Amino acid sequence: MSRTLSPYQQRVIGCLLEKEVTTPDHYPLTLNALTTAVNQKSNRDPVYEMADSEVLDIVETLIEMRLVSPQEGSGGRVAKYQHRFCNTQFGDLTLSEPQKAILCVMLLRGAQTPGELRTRTQRLYAFNRVEDVERTLADMITSNWVKKLPREAGKRESRYQHLFTDGVNMPTNSAPQLEPEPTTDASLVTRVSALEQEVAELRQMLEAVLER
Repeated sequence: MSRTLSPYQQRVIGCLLEKEVTTPDHYPLTLNALTTAVNQKSNRDPVYEMADSEVLDIVETLIEMRLVSPQEGSGGRVAKYQHRFCNTQFGDLTLSEPQKAILCVMLLRGAQTPGELRTRTQRLYAFNRVEDVERTLADMITSNWVKKLPREAGKRESRYQHLFTDGVNMPTNSAPQLEPEPTTDASLVTRVSALEQEVAELRQMLEAVLER
Protein backbone atom coordinates (compact mmCIF):
# COMPACT_ATOMS: atom_id res chain seq x y z
CA MET A 1 0.00 0.00 0.00
CA SER A 2 1.62 3.25 -1.16
CA ARG A 3 1.48 6.25 1.17
CA THR A 4 3.29 8.68 -1.12
CA LEU A 5 0.79 11.51 -1.44
CA SER A 6 0.37 14.51 -3.71
CA PRO A 7 -0.47 17.85 -2.05
CA TYR A 8 -4.21 17.47 -2.75
CA GLN A 9 -4.20 13.87 -1.53
CA GLN A 10 -2.49 15.05 1.66
CA ARG A 11 -5.30 17.56 2.20
CA VAL A 12 -8.04 14.94 1.80
CA ILE A 13 -6.34 12.42 4.11
CA GLY A 14 -5.62 15.16 6.64
CA CYS A 15 -9.28 16.23 6.64
CA LEU A 16 -10.49 12.66 7.17
CA LEU A 17 -8.02 12.15 10.03
CA GLU A 18 -9.10 15.43 11.61
CA LYS A 19 -12.86 14.94 11.36
CA GLU A 20 -12.61 11.36 12.63
CA VAL A 21 -11.53 12.91 15.95
CA THR A 22 -13.28 16.29 16.07
CA THR A 23 -16.71 15.31 14.63
CA PRO A 24 -17.01 11.54 15.23
CA ASP A 25 -20.83 11.62 15.06
CA HIS A 26 -20.61 12.81 11.44
CA TYR A 27 -17.77 10.55 10.34
CA PRO A 28 -17.37 9.00 7.73
CA LEU A 29 -17.88 12.14 5.64
CA THR A 30 -20.17 12.77 2.71
CA LEU A 31 -18.57 14.30 -0.38
CA ASN A 32 -20.16 17.65 0.48
CA ALA A 33 -18.81 17.56 4.05
CA LEU A 34 -15.37 16.50 2.81
CA THR A 35 -15.28 19.36 0.28
CA THR A 36 -16.20 21.79 3.06
CA ALA A 37 -13.36 20.40 5.17
CA VAL A 38 -10.90 20.66 2.27
CA ASN A 39 -11.86 24.31 1.68
CA GLN A 40 -12.00 25.21 5.37
CA LYS A 41 -10.23 28.48 6.13
CA SER A 42 -9.10 27.69 9.68
CA ASN A 43 -6.19 25.29 10.27
CA ARG A 44 -5.42 25.03 6.54
CA ASP A 45 -2.40 26.23 4.57
CA PRO A 46 -2.85 26.97 1.76
CA VAL A 47 -6.60 27.68 1.65
CA TYR A 48 -8.32 26.00 -1.29
CA GLU A 49 -11.51 26.66 -3.24
CA MET A 50 -12.24 23.26 -4.76
CA ALA A 51 -15.43 21.94 -6.32
CA ASP A 52 -17.09 18.67 -5.29
CA SER A 53 -16.05 17.13 -8.62
CA GLU A 54 -12.38 17.98 -8.01
CA VAL A 55 -12.44 16.51 -4.51
CA LEU A 56 -14.19 13.39 -5.85
CA ASP A 57 -11.41 12.90 -8.41
CA ILE A 58 -8.85 12.95 -5.59
CA VAL A 59 -10.93 10.60 -3.46
CA GLU A 60 -11.13 8.12 -6.33
CA THR A 61 -7.34 8.06 -6.68
CA LEU A 62 -7.07 7.41 -2.93
CA ILE A 63 -9.59 4.58 -3.21
CA GLU A 64 -7.41 3.04 -5.92
CA MET A 65 -4.43 3.40 -3.55
CA ARG A 66 -6.51 1.70 -0.82
CA LEU A 67 -6.09 4.71 1.46
CA VAL A 68 -9.79 5.65 1.43
CA SER A 69 -12.85 3.41 1.40
CA PRO A 70 -16.40 4.38 0.43
CA GLN A 71 -19.56 3.49 2.30
CA GLU A 72 -22.21 3.29 -0.37
CA GLY A 73 -25.52 4.82 0.66
CA SER A 74 -28.69 2.75 0.54
CA GLY A 75 -32.24 3.86 -0.03
CA GLY A 76 -31.17 7.07 -1.74
CA ARG A 77 -28.68 8.05 0.96
CA VAL A 78 -25.43 9.63 -0.19
CA ALA A 79 -22.11 7.79 -0.10
CA LYS A 80 -19.62 8.52 2.67
CA TYR A 81 -15.86 8.20 2.84
CA GLN A 82 -13.39 7.13 5.52
CA HIS A 83 -9.61 6.88 5.54
CA ARG A 84 -7.59 3.67 5.67
CA PHE A 85 -4.33 5.57 6.09
CA CYS A 86 -3.40 4.40 9.59
CA ASN A 87 -4.65 2.51 12.65
CA THR A 88 -6.96 0.25 10.63
CA GLN A 89 -7.10 -3.46 9.94
CA PHE A 90 -6.25 -2.76 6.30
CA GLY A 91 -2.67 -1.55 6.78
CA ASP A 92 0.41 -1.79 8.95
CA LEU A 93 0.86 1.90 9.82
CA THR A 94 0.01 2.36 13.49
CA LEU A 95 0.34 5.76 15.15
CA SER A 96 -0.11 6.79 18.76
CA GLU A 97 -2.63 9.56 19.47
CA PRO A 98 0.05 12.28 19.73
CA GLN A 99 1.79 11.03 16.57
CA LYS A 100 -1.50 10.96 14.67
CA ALA A 101 -2.34 14.51 15.80
CA ILE A 102 1.03 15.85 14.65
CA LEU A 103 0.87 14.08 11.29
CA CYS A 104 -2.71 15.25 10.72
CA VAL A 105 -1.77 18.90 11.23
CA MET A 106 1.31 18.52 9.03
CA LEU A 107 -0.86 17.08 6.25
CA LEU A 108 -3.18 20.08 6.58
CA ARG A 109 -0.58 22.83 7.01
CA GLY A 110 2.83 21.57 5.89
CA ALA A 111 6.09 22.01 7.80
CA GLN A 112 5.81 23.56 11.27
CA THR A 113 7.78 24.24 14.42
CA PRO A 114 7.17 22.31 17.66
CA GLY A 115 5.55 25.41 19.16
CA GLU A 116 3.15 25.75 16.23
CA LEU A 117 2.32 22.05 16.38
CA ARG A 118 1.52 22.25 20.10
CA THR A 119 -0.93 25.12 19.48
CA ARG A 120 -2.56 23.63 16.40
CA THR A 121 -3.09 20.08 17.69
CA GLN A 122 -5.10 21.08 20.77
CA ARG A 123 -8.42 19.71 19.47
CA LEU A 124 -6.76 16.47 18.39
CA TYR A 125 -4.40 15.85 21.30
CA ALA A 126 -3.46 18.15 24.19
CA PHE A 127 0.31 18.34 24.58
CA ASN A 128 1.22 19.77 27.98
CA ARG A 129 4.57 21.19 26.90
CA VAL A 130 6.56 21.89 23.76
CA GLU A 131 9.08 19.34 25.05
CA ASP A 132 6.37 16.67 24.72
CA VAL A 133 5.94 17.62 21.06
CA GLU A 134 9.70 17.46 20.50
CA ARG A 135 9.88 14.02 22.11
CA THR A 136 7.08 12.74 19.86
CA LEU A 137 8.77 14.23 16.80
CA ALA A 138 12.01 12.46 17.73
CA ASP A 139 10.17 9.13 17.80
CA MET A 140 8.59 9.90 14.42
CA ILE A 141 12.00 10.72 12.94
CA THR A 142 13.27 7.35 14.16
CA SER A 143 10.35 5.69 12.36
CA ASN A 144 11.17 7.67 9.19
CA TRP A 145 7.80 9.45 9.17
CA VAL A 146 9.14 12.97 9.79
CA LYS A 147 12.32 14.92 9.17
CA LYS A 148 13.78 18.04 10.77
CA LEU A 149 14.43 20.85 8.30
CA PRO A 150 17.45 23.18 8.50
CA ARG A 151 16.67 26.20 10.64
CA GLU A 152 15.85 29.26 8.55
CA ALA A 153 17.84 32.45 8.98
CA GLY A 154 16.38 34.63 11.71
CA LYS A 155 14.15 31.86 13.05
CA ARG A 156 14.42 30.57 16.60
CA GLU A 157 13.00 27.09 15.95
CA SER A 158 13.48 24.54 13.19
CA ARG A 159 10.46 23.26 11.31
CA TYR A 160 9.53 19.61 10.87
CA GLN A 161 8.09 18.04 7.70
CA HIS A 162 6.30 14.72 7.24
CA LEU A 163 7.70 12.25 4.70
CA PHE A 164 4.43 10.99 3.18
CA THR A 165 4.92 13.26 0.20
CA ASP A 166 5.70 12.95 -3.49
CA GLY A 167 8.12 15.87 -3.22
CA VAL A 168 5.80 18.34 -4.96
CA ASN A 169 5.21 21.57 -3.06
CA MET A 170 1.73 22.64 -2.07
CA PRO A 171 0.06 24.70 -4.83
CA THR A 172 0.30 28.42 -4.17
CA ASN A 173 -2.46 29.67 -6.47
CA SER A 174 -5.02 29.59 -3.67
CA ALA A 175 -5.71 32.37 -1.22
CA PRO A 176 -2.91 32.59 1.35
CA GLN A 177 -3.54 31.48 4.91
CA LEU A 178 -3.65 34.48 7.21
CA GLU A 179 -1.80 33.97 10.46
CA PRO A 180 -2.84 35.73 13.67
CA GLU A 181 -1.02 38.91 14.52
CA PRO A 182 1.87 38.35 16.94
CA THR A 183 0.70 38.33 20.53
CA THR A 184 2.23 37.67 23.90
CA ASP A 185 -0.88 35.73 24.94
CA ALA A 186 -0.37 32.27 23.40
CA SER A 187 -3.55 31.00 25.05
CA LEU A 188 -5.57 33.65 23.17
CA VAL A 189 -4.21 32.40 19.83
CA THR A 190 -5.14 28.85 20.82
CA ARG A 191 -8.68 29.86 21.82
CA VAL A 192 -9.28 31.83 18.61
CA SER A 193 -8.01 28.94 16.49
CA ALA A 194 -10.26 26.52 18.37
CA LEU A 195 -13.30 28.78 17.93
CA GLU A 196 -12.67 29.09 14.19
CA GLN A 197 -12.51 25.32 13.87
CA GLU A 198 -15.67 24.87 15.97
CA VAL A 199 -17.57 27.21 13.64
CA ALA A 200 -16.38 25.22 10.62
CA GLU A 201 -17.40 21.95 12.29
CA LEU A 202 -20.85 23.30 13.22
CA ARG A 203 -21.34 24.21 9.57
CA GLN A 204 -20.38 20.68 8.54
CA MET A 205 -22.76 19.18 11.11
CA LEU A 206 -25.62 21.32 9.78
CA GLU A 207 -24.86 20.27 6.21
CA ALA A 208 -24.77 16.61 7.27
CA VAL A 209 -28.21 16.95 8.92
CA LEU A 210 -29.65 18.62 5.81
CA GLU A 211 -28.32 15.80 3.61
CA ARG A 212 -30.19 13.11 5.55
